[in-house]
Amino acid sequence: MGAAMRRIHVGNALSAFGLGFTVPYLYVYVAQVRGLGAMTAGLVLAVFAVAALIVLPFAGRAIVRRGPLPVLLAALVTAALGALSLGLASNAGAVLLSAAALGAGQAVMQPALATMIVDCSTADTRSRAFAMQFFLQNLGLGIGGLIGGHLVDTTRVSSFTLLFAIEAAMFLLLVVVMATVRMPHSPRLEDAPASAKGSWKQLLGNRAMVQLCVLGFVLFFACYGQFESGLSAYGVEAAGISTSALGTALAANTLMIVVAQFAVLKFVERRRRSRVIAGVGLIWAVAWLAAGYAGLGHGSQEMATAAFVSTYALFGLGEAMLSPTVAPLVADLAPEGMAGQYNSAFALVKQLALAVGPAVGGPLGASLHAPYIVTFLLFSLGITVLALRLGRRLTDVQDRPWLARGSRVVTRGGAPAEPVAAEA
Repeated sequence: MGAAMRRIHVGNALSAFGLGFTVPYLYVYVAQVRGLGAMTAGLVLAVFAVAALIVLPFAGRAIVRRGPLPVLLAALVTAALGALSLGLASNAGAVLLSAAALGAGQAVMQPALATMIVDCSTADTRSRAFAMQFFLQNLGLGIGGLIGGHLVDTTRVSSFTLLFAIEAAMFLLLVVVMATVRMPHSPRLEDAPASAKGSWKQLLGNRAMVQLCVLGFVLFFACYGQFESGLSAYGVEAAGISTSALGTALAANTLMIVVAQFAVLKFVERRRRSRVIAGVGLIWAVAWLAAGYAGLGHGSQEMATAAFVSTYALFGLGEAMLSPTVAPLVADLAPEGMAGQYNSAFALVKQLALAVGPAVGGPLGASLHAPYIVTFLLFSLGITVLALRLGRRLTDVQDRPWLARGSRVVTRGGAPAEPVAAEA
């Protein structure tokens, strides 16, 4: 890795560490510590999603016009102000405004950092760079949550104020780190679509990107959108999973990602991207079958708990396969200079799925146990079908990026490199 990529990865780790400090404790902080009630706490979580949906369509154009680094710095300052004010807010209005600032800043960080990774990588190194990003994000979230849990005390508001102040400090430290990054030009795949004027209309005209967005919505809806809502409600209600076992399941998910990420990377680097995603759908189908056994299999409580924990571990394996696959594919589908808008569009799809997923999965998982499992088993199989259909629309280099080693590459803003004549 070059110096710029090292700083970008440090940025990913620091931002995830800061978010891990506070996100798991937002509900308790607003509802109990500030005494604003469950309704306000629920609105705070909704504001995060709404703020992201509002700012992401504009973030993509800003990244295209201004570059990812200035947009990232603005997002970090906004998030720092939101975190600090959230720790000091004592009434519902101030809490909601602070959450909106934090949510907007957090949402814009994702496509800005992803675009910086694209700019600092080649087609040959991009999968490994995004795998490293995902690894550091999960590690940062886990460590941040672990340390934050030991610092908070629900009887002392000051402990939460300290927590949010540390999060704000992480974002400001990241401003200092990222301000030193010197962005290089990025080589591009010659098979990427020709650049147009960079409008949303042009993006929607890219059929492969539209199919990838539909696939991405199903991926996030059927997995991430169920983690802390439908699947946990199903585990408690149908399988009798204790809160400690639920924590173990979440830890198993993170542990699987941390342990398996780079072993999985070696496996997927030489496989077609569409088939890797299709394989994830099959793995997640097995995960939902394990969840079905946990709640509907009439086995012992120990077997139900083991099956439920294995569900989260299998989801982690699929996530480790997706991280070096989906984000680089978004970048390779983007015309030259348009990676920021494509990354923002995909982040918008992710936020929509994360907003709809809990709303649908929560009530279904809590009360209609068998239909819940069947529904998301079918969604997982749908991932496989959609991925194989997407593969038919991708070029050889987009689906098999290692072929780019023998292809001409286009530097951002430049012309294709001249081929080297073979020696006689």
